[in-house]
Amino acid sequence: MIPIKDGEISSTVYRLIRDHMYSETVDVLTNAFGEFRQTRPMLSLLGFCYYQMRDFVSAADCYEELTRLHPSVDQYRFYYAMSLYRANLFEEALKVSSQIESQELETQIKKLKMTIKFGQNDLVGAEMYLDQCPSSDHDVIVNHGCLLFKRGLYEEALRKFAVASQLCSNKSQSVYNMAVCNYRLKNYGEAVKLVAETIRATLVEHPELAVRSCAMEADIQAFGDVDTLRKTSLIEAFNLEMACTYMSRQISESRSALDRLSVRSENSWDPVTMHNKALLCINTNPTESLQRLQYLLQQDSFPAETFPNLLLAFIKYDFYDMTADVLAENSDLVYRYLTPYQYDFLDAVITRQISPEESYHKLDKMISKLVESIQKATQQVEEGKRMIDEELAHKGLLEYEDSLTKYTAVLMQQAKIHWDLENFERAEKIFQSSYDICSEDDCWKLNLAHVLFMQGNKFQEATDFYEAVVKKNYDNLLDVSAIVLANLCVSYAITGHMSEAEELIRKIEKEELQSFYHNPDRLTYHSCIVNLVIGTMYCTQGNYEFGIMRVIHSLQPYNKKLGVETWYYTKRCFLSLIECLAKHMILVNDTVLQKCLDFLEDCENNGYDITSQGSPNTSDPIQSARHSVTYEARKLKSLLLQIM
Repeated sequence: MIPIKDGEISSTVYRLIRDHMYSETVDVLTNAFGEFRQTRPMLSLLGFCYYQMRDFVSAADCYEELTRLHPSVDQYRFYYAMSLYRANLFEEALKVSSQIESQELETQIKKLKMTIKFGQNDLVGAEMYLDQCPSSDHDVIVNHGCLLFKRGLYEEALRKFAVASQLCSNKSQSVYNMAVCNYRLKNYGEAVKLVAETIRATLVEHPELAVRSCAMEADIQAFGDVDTLRKTSLIEAFNLEMACTYMSRQISESRSALDRLSVRSENSWDPVTMHNKALLCINTNPTESLQRLQYLLQQDSFPAETFPNLLLAFIKYDFYDMTADVLAENSDLVYRYLTPYQYDFLDAVITRQISPEESYHKLDKMISKLVESIQKATQQVEEGKRMIDEELAHKGLLEYEDSLTKYTAVLMQQAKIHWDLENFERAEKIFQSSYDICSEDDCWKLNLAHVLFMQGNKFQEATDFYEAVVKKNYDNLLDVSAIVLANLCVSYAITGHMSEAEELIRKIEKEELQSFYHNPDRLTYHSCIVNLVIGTMYCTQGNYEFGIMRVIHSLQPYNKKLGVETWYYTKRCFLSLIECLAKHMILVNDTVLQKCLDFLEDCENNGYDITSQGSPNTSDPIQSARHSVTYEARKLKSLLLQIM
């Protein structure tokens, strides 16, 4: 409660509104004037505060009551329609706006009806109302740009937004719109430049926001007033910067852009920020990312990309049943948010569970169509160059890149059918058959390298493909998948290039230390996984002394690296060691055995709350304790002591 002196209620209310403390204003009004709630001043103030708080339903209730008490005041009816529109109650908003007859509000009403029709995806209706407005009006030009954007005419929309930015002193929104158009046109570099300009323009317009961006060569510390922030384009700008750098595969820059928004509490995240956070963490924390995407899907409104990205994330982790369930439960979203290509792709991949042959056939049909699209796009680029038509060449290039991305995704799923059957030679043939099309694609190189690596006799060939990708990202190794780095180190070791492997491991450890220094809360497992894989390899080859020491080193510090997955592979190495010792197949130095005992004791002390992989869900505390790292480490220590 805010203390209020006698006779200062009104001044306190307007001071709170001036300071954008709308929630506190509502509390003061409700407590001080509860019995006068149905009066004009109270309803007007409450409606305004609720609207600023984005509680549009409550705002609509207030303005509805005001229109009933004062039917001759069209301004209240207009605010009522605006609140309904912002609450996504489009039909009700259109009905109320049609009841307003004020000549003074005529242009505003037409603009409102246009936005309502736009929200309903009725572009013809929206254009009809827009044509009735003055063509030189700034808002009308912006709305024309939005219509063009919605129809996929991004270059024409870009020109409209460029004109709009010259007609208004508040240019941050128009510049942001231009950045979005460039993003859709895949001009990511230009889009990032416009994002930086949007941030600078916003800071000029709202100096009260304590924001410092990378464009100003500093880090953000705080966002200042949250309500003012929501009215600007800053949140959208940082999310767009994340999207541009993500599409350019600059993961560190993407994370940096999103971290500026994540300084807010998660409860205050907008849907786009939550979606992008889930997308960025899908490789490092898939469970949490999937939960966030599923949460967004249950809300009244969410980014259009949420539905396809959730389904593709399920596919990524082989959750085919969940993919099929989400498709069946949200049939209305299929036609709204999935392209024909995406639907065919998901259908073909899901079919793999029932019939791998049919799935392969469906994917093969998609590949044939995509090859045709790639050939047509290539011809268009060549024709544009021959005719010196940059626009035609650029359009062909965009179509080529889009078709190539789709082709690569389908090809990977085709190869995965043979991968799951451990028919690596057949998978290699699929990759080799697409060499002419995909040879410059990093995803293609990595997956071909994996296939060569798994054959067990083509480590030098695998090394060549792994190196091509790793060297390209050598300054940001933490952006490279940990298993790629691990496989490269193993390939180095097997082909006799141990010095290169050790140098790469040192570089990874150095980057992890730098990452921890800049962000102590960010957990990285790259060096852990690399050492764990190398240790496992040496154990399988019978060199347990070196292999086990690598495994032990991989989990340090235990409070950060010891987990369900890392323990699963660690205990396999120790079980293999104990089995070979019990069968007198190997001899291990006493010093190494003592370090093994010390390591298992450390795991016992740090693994009480960590469940072992495959542990059953049970409420029995005894059973739960037996399926913990502590219990299993103690058991392994006991077995090792018996053998010693």
